[in-house]
Amino acid sequence: MRRFESFRPSHFLLYAVAQAKTGSDMSQSTLTQPARAIRIGLRAASPNFTEMSQASFLANTFRQPGGSPKLRAITWMTRASQQSTPTLLRSPCIPEYKNDAIASQLLAENAGIYTSIHIKTESKELAVADLMVFTGNANPELAQKIVDHMAIPLGEAAVKRFSDGEIAVEITDNVRGRDVFVVQSTCQPTNRNLMELILLVDALRRASAGRVTAVVPYFGYARQDRRVRSQRVPISAKVVADMMVSVGIDRVLTVDLHAEQIQGFFDVPVDNVYGSSVLLDDIERQKYQNLVVVSPDIGGVVRARAVAKSLDCELAIIDKRRPAANVAEVMNIIGEVSGRTCLLVDDMVDTAGTLCNAANALKEHGAEKVVAYCTHPVLSGNAISNLNNSVLDELVVTDSIPLGDKMEKAPKIRQLTLSAMLAESMRRISNEESLSAMFR
Repeated sequence: MRRFESFRPSHFLLYAVAQAKTGSDMSQSTLTQPARAIRIGLRAASPNFTEMSQASFLANTFRQPGGSPKLRAITWMTRASQQSTPTLLRSPCIPEYKNDAIASQLLAENAGIYTSIHIKTESKELAVADLMVFTGNANPELAQKIVDHMAIPLGEAAVKRFSDGEIAVEITDNVRGRDVFVVQSTCQPTNRNLMELILLVDALRRASAGRVTAVVPYFGYARQDRRVRSQRVPISAKVVADMMVSVGIDRVLTVDLHAEQIQGFFDVPVDNVYGSSVLLDDIERQKYQNLVVVSPDIGGVVRARAVAKSLDCELAIIDKRRPAANVAEVMNIIGEVSGRTCLLVDDMVDTAGTLCNAANALKEHGAEKVVAYCTHPVLSGNAISNLNNSVLDELVVTDSIPLGDKMEKAPKIRQLTLSAMLAESMRRISNEESLSAMFR
């Protein structure tokens, strides 16, 4: 963990670390490791510090005499007079403050949330650990979005397959003593992605990584978490947990476990963060009228109740019953849905049969609009056909699992990203800060 000497409140001190390719061109395209502070600029009263583009900032700040760029720490300092109005050029923008001491305090409190800047004032210190992020082939797009939020590069690793199907992994970055995060959902193809995760962690361990955290946005096999009526079946979720722990994972970060008690299958700490925060933000942006949150089955009541409480709206429940064998399933609606906008809330959508049947039942009971919000888009089997032929108006999912080409083109599916939430969770884990504070 890097900590720096204190400085006078009238100064703004920015530390950045850049890794550049050999050559004299210092534009952004030549950087293999963008600066930690690449997305922050400071406009002071001096004409020399007017708004400069990111590329210009790099070119002017990181050029060294002699033209041979190398890994180094750069200090960029400027004094803002008490009469000036410094502005942080980074989105989301921080309001302008005429007092530079207040502005520096704001910077110290907020910079670590969005980037990996290290700042210390006389009254407050913020130190961010030097973490690295790697990924397999399960969801590289999500991993790239996460590191973009952190303003750090994605770790270099070759994850390939031999002609006979065996997986070959090679870590090409130096990870000795580093705090490493491996982003890998165990989604379809489940076994291949799980094995990639196992081999990546083993390679990192043998390369002397200081700590390895598995970031598993979607934890496969989670639905096989118990033996029903003493059937002769494995508890597959426990088997997968044992595999992950045995290979050397120090910590697990996951999103919306199918059953929260699965955390007990692991012998290492597990952080189960909630995708509902991302879904709630979207629900508020849509400004639905006359809203009611609906649980598609009895098992999802706790999740739906939490969403309804956050939105300060009513709750309805769908009770599914099959009176006898070979008799059609009966949908009973508990709650008032007539003339309302119904939000079906669940942790995952697989074949979409339950959601489509629930939407039909709600429309039959007079619902004006039915929208489903699910964290994990498993979408296997006839899911796309079921959705297209249903009365469901829209299905909103996250990118914990990548959508295939057909799913991306499906008119009823809209995808949100978990990248900002995961990036902040990873930063907090690396920096030994509270995760529960994110969801209060």
